Parts: sequence; structure tokens; C-alpha cells
Amino acid sequence: MNLNILLMKKAIITGVTGQDGSYLSEFLLEKGYEVHGIIRRSSVDYRERIAHLEGQPHFHLHYGDMGDSMSLVKVIGQVRPDEIYNLAAQSHVQVSFDAPEFTCDVDATGVLRVLEAVRQCGLTDTCRIYQASTSELYGKVEEVPQSETTPFHPYSPYAVAKLYGYWIVREYREAYNMFCCSGILFNHESERRGETFVTRKITLAAARIAQGTQDKLYLGNLSSLRDWGYAKDYVECMWLILQNEQPDDFVIATGEQHSVREFCQLAFHYVGIDLLWEGEGADEKGIDSSSGRVLVEVSPDFYRPTDVVNLLGDPTKAKQVLGWNPSKTPFDQLVKRMVESDVRKVREETILSHSRVNLAEYLEKGIVK
Repeated sequence: MNLNILLMKKAIITGVTGQDGSYLSEFLLEKGYEVHGIIRRSSVDYRERIAHLEGQPHFHLHYGDMGDSMSLVKVIGQVRPDEIYNLAAQSHVQVSFDAPEFTCDVDATGVLRVLEAVRQCGLTDTCRIYQASTSELYGKVEEVPQSETTPFHPYSPYAVAKLYGYWIVREYREAYNMFCCSGILFNHESERRGETFVTRKITLAAARIAQGTQDKLYLGNLSSLRDWGYAKDYVECMWLILQNEQPDDFVIATGEQHSVREFCQLAFHYVGIDLLWEGEGADEKGIDSSSGRVLVEVSPDFYRPTDVVNLLGDPTKAKQVLGWNPSKTPFDQLVKRMVESDVRKVREETILSHSRVNLAEYLEKGIVK
């Protein structure tokens, strides 16, 4: 057998089909890893983010589920990884209010299943584990900015479930001397972000409104403040956490804060629309300065029962201990990159839609059969 293959590090990624999972897969493959992703069985293909990686000799997919401990034991036992990155989660805060039990099973108990699978497979001393934690732990924030020592005050079923994941990682680290760590991730976005998340909702709407395929954008609390970074930069920090000499927990953030309103303003700017804001609270509107059209409105439907409004991370520890650069991709470049990607997407959608209409007309007229 090739010695290089024997020496390759092996990593398992849960949540491999997601935004972070796809970027992390690319990152680890470039580092010379053998990457194994765990995916759920589904009748619907949801692997578009990693489709370009399938077929590569060092990229492998396995069926498993965060709700099924036996499937996790099977995959971890077969692969016997050097590193595990647990990114799988029900990660939408609003959805967690509608599906709290499912959120708890995946985001809380799911973490325990991964840790126990490592123990059951006899990998306690050799496998390093990264747990994707979240800034939502701080919830009803007790200090600004938030660091590794800031008290937690979770403010949603999602945050409460993630808090269990955070503490069970610390318990296994101390009880079994396992190398397991949590990265407390603040909001991180990209052109691969799911379309139900507010940032992609904004950039897609800006592109569609600019190209005449959407009339208006409805949002929740425009004054909510977030620390937004670029997901591709954040996966590097995940890797650095597992390369550290000692297992520890780190805040992964930019240290800069922007409101939903600012994100919206910038996104529309990059499609050539300058917004003027009028009104306050639920009556606030974003108006096209050129045409006077109302393009953005607030809808009570997007307010949460309990809402986190002021997240700002302190990445000092990650910078000093890991040598990570949180400012690699500035906020304006992040928004621009997402908007440009969605402008291309909307153009492709429009062309495809016109093609279908033309084909339907041709069929109706008997021009093609």
C-alpha cells in the first residue's frame, strides 16, 4: 500500500452537505486529508454544495443519522478517524420554536451520540473532536462583546439544545481526558448559505427586485445586531482548534457588528439601488431613492417569541492562541460576494424560465414535438 495513503489524516464531517461542511471538505482535501462525510438517506438530492467533490479519490460519503447512535458507531468504527467535525444540526433558530423536540434530539443528544461512539470504538486517545457551538448561547446577552468567559443566557430552543452540546463536550473532556473542543461560532455567511436564513433572503431579494422578478422584501427586526463573518474563513479556525496543543473552547467571530438594516442597505447598493429608511419599528420601510417604491417592509410574522438582538464576539483568544485572522474577508466584501452570486443565480433562473415558456409555446403551436 502507498505510504502516503497510510500517513494521510482521516476526518469525519457530520453536516457535510451544509455551508460549513462543504467549505471544510474543500479545506481538508487541500490539506491532504482523507475526508469522510456522513449524510442522511433521503428521496430528495440535497448534495449540490458537495457535488463537485464526489468522485475525488479521497472524498467519501457514508449514510448515517444524528438521531441513530448505531449508524454513528458503525461509520466511526469503520473509518477510525483522526478528527471528527460535528457540524450537523437543526440550525435555524425560528424553526426550533416550531420543532423543539427534534432540535433537542439532533443538537443536544446528537452531540452525546458522537462522543459515545468515539468511546465505544476505542478512539478516546487518538481522535480529536470539534463541536460546532453557537453565539446563540449568549442569547439575552449579559455583556458586550461576548468572549469565552461571558455567562450564557440561551433564548431559544435551539440555543438551549446547543448549550447541552457545549457542556457535554466539556464533561467528556474532563471525565475521559478526550481531546474535544467547541468553537462558539458567531454568524457566518456565504454564497452557499441556505435561502431561509436572513442574509441569503436579503441578497436573493435584492437580485430579484433589481431584475424585476420580485416586488418587495419582508423582514423582521431591522435593528437586530450581528457579528457577521465569511464561512470559508471560519472553517480554517475549526481546523486550527484541533491542531492546538491542548483541547480548549474558542469564540469564532470578527469582532465587528452590523444591523440587519445595514446588511440590507449594502446588498441593495450592490445591485444599484439606494434605500432610504422611513418610520420606526414595525412601521419602518426601505424606499428606493430613485423611484420612491417601497421595497422593504417589516412583518410581525418574522419576529421570534424571544429574540436575540445584540451579538458581538471577541476573537482575541483565537487570534492570540491559534494565530487566526478574523478580518480576512471584510463585511462589505462578504455582502458583495453573496450579492454577485445571487445576481448570477437569478439571471440563470430567468433564462431557464423563459426557455420553458418558449418551449411550451412551441409545443402548443406544433413547432416542436
